Amino acid sequence: MNWDLPEPFTIDLRVSAEDIDGLGHANNAAYVTWMERCAWRHSQSLGLDLAEYRRLDRAMAVVRHEIDYLASAYEDDELQIGTWIVESDQRLKMTRRFQLIRPADATTLLRAQTTFVCIELSSGRPKRMPAEFIEGYGAALRQPPAD
Repeated sequence: MNWDLPEPFTIDLRVSAEDIDGLGHANNAAYVTWMERCAWRHSQSLGLDLAEYRRLDRAMAVVRHEIDYLASAYEDDELQIGTWIVESDQRLKMTRRFQLIRPADATTLLRAQTTFVCIELSSGRPKRMPAEFIEGYGAALRQPPAD
């Protein structure tokens, strides 16, 4: 697979009929859902699941998506989405990159970047990352190559 960065966390997807819009291809909202699913499974793999979020009274909340839709996906397409944590200030903010590929023809369908802010679940307000977030997400931090 021609990933933009080495060692992505990946999940496999299949485009379902529910993902298809009136134009006959996957709706842009489906891509956002796939990104969220991939990010969440990556967090879980790092030991940061919903139970841990609740125990710590913290969560990483999306504050910005930047998405480049490069090609369409169609019903029954088999896809792979990969994610990398590429920035963290180890206080409040963290950035993930995503790439969605259709392995059958090696086409990259999407490149995206999402910025998250750590919040306190009980108040919904920004709050410093706990040590568990710094350690868990920090272990997955990948630096993009210099331009």
